[in-house]
Amino acid sequence: MTPALPRTDRGRLLLVLALATLVTLFTATVPLLRDWFDLRVYYGSIDSWAHHGGRVYDYRVPGTPYGFTYPPFAAVAMLPMALLGLHAAIAVALLLNLAALAVVLRLLAGPDWRRHGWYGWALTACLLALFEPLRDTFSFGQVNLLLLALVLADATLLATGRGRLAGVGIGLAAAIKLTPALFIGLLLLAGRRRAAAVATAVALGATAFAAGVDPDASRFYWTEALWDTDRVGRLGYVSNQSVQGVLARLGEPDRAVWAVAVLLILGVWALRTRRAAAAGDWAAAFALTGLAACLVSPITWVHHLVWLLPSFAVLVRAGRPRVAGALYAVLCTSVVWLWFDDASGVAGFLGSNTYAWITLGLLLWLPAGQLRPGLRTGSRSTSTTTAAPVPTAPAISPASVQTDPCTAAATAGGVVTAGRAGAGGAPSEPTASTFPADPKPQSSSERASSYTADPSPS
Repeated sequence: MTPALPRTDRGRLLLVLALATLVTLFTATVPLLRDWFDLRVYYGSIDSWAHHGGRVYDYRVPGTPYGFTYPPFAAVAMLPMALLGLHAAIAVALLLNLAALAVVLRLLAGPDWRRHGWYGWALTACLLALFEPLRDTFSFGQVNLLLLALVLADATLLATGRGRLAGVGIGLAAAIKLTPALFIGLLLLAGRRRAAAVATAVALGATAFAAGVDPDASRFYWTEALWDTDRVGRLGYVSNQSVQGVLARLGEPDRAVWAVAVLLILGVWALRTRRAAAAGDWAAAFALTGLAACLVSPITWVHHLVWLLPSFAVLVRAGRPRVAGALYAVLCTSVVWLWFDDASGVAGFLGSNTYAWITLGLLLWLPAGQLRPGLRTGSRSTSTTTAAPVPTAPAISPASVQTDPCTAAATAGGVVTAGRAGAGGAPSEPTASTFPADPKPQSSSERASSYTADPSPS
């Protein structure tokens, strides 16, 4: 039997303090922190560009071959870092990621977020701290949470019948990092041509603005840097949990095989997403798109898998919290790093790709488009009429419910309330593990301690 959770405020406070202590010990001893490696890349590139006459894509973190890999608009958006020192930039990045996480949880929880109270959200915070993609997002100083928040903002607009305002978040996310552009495809599949046009215009406008700021950087990125996978890291590195990573670990170099796999995945995504959107199930439609984006991107480091959070919310909404809890627990284990050195054999094939299998399984079997007629989230794909709202299961069980903390973890703060709210990378770096980190942890073939040197001021 599942033990009962405490019912008194004192008991709940003691439980939260105990969990917080265990989580702190876990994060301090088990996974290696990434020492803000990605943020050091961003900061060094911007500092060199703004203050020393360097080019954005020429900068390399001292002692490594790694530099800036995002589109030029991302560099323009990061220009305010030029006004800060490195440590101040790290502090701001932490605050931005915390704010983005709060927005994501608020959007996934829907209008009923207050009923979870301090206790529910405290448990959620403890359990989210164990989620490997989130640990790495904070530890690397990554941007994926910010992009997820932008995309989910558009999901909420669509689900609440305010589709006329949708598209800006997706467009900005696509201009900063290419992978979220798949959400424009979702809008087209759903018949939301206006939102798709807005997203496309915003993405192109931001890209053109960046070209006006630095034409040489834009030319270099779109003609050379974008196609140079060596700038990002080894495709076969265990942190790459995309289909390309799976094939690379199999030793399959043929791009035609990867292209066929991508087309099959996109076919499944298009079919399932279209049905979800037609049923008004925007939460599932955006969740499926995040899953597909992770699979088809040539490189999906473990920290990119924050895009799976909306899927857990959908599972809970569909009454499958145990499934969500089990999958979430696996994604907290850093299990793929057991095959850091050798991913050969059947065990290596299955184990080193564990997170990819979870992503693929969710794409195939995530409950979607199963809302009862008359209880749809938002309007039909070709309509702007708002349907009646539907109550859904909360992400965190009320204190009176006996629940397993591991199950609660899977909810990641809640679900999008039907009828009122909706739910949902590209080149970068890997994930916390029980093994030493590489110079750029997700992309080097040799083990080494986490890079700690500050970017050169010159």
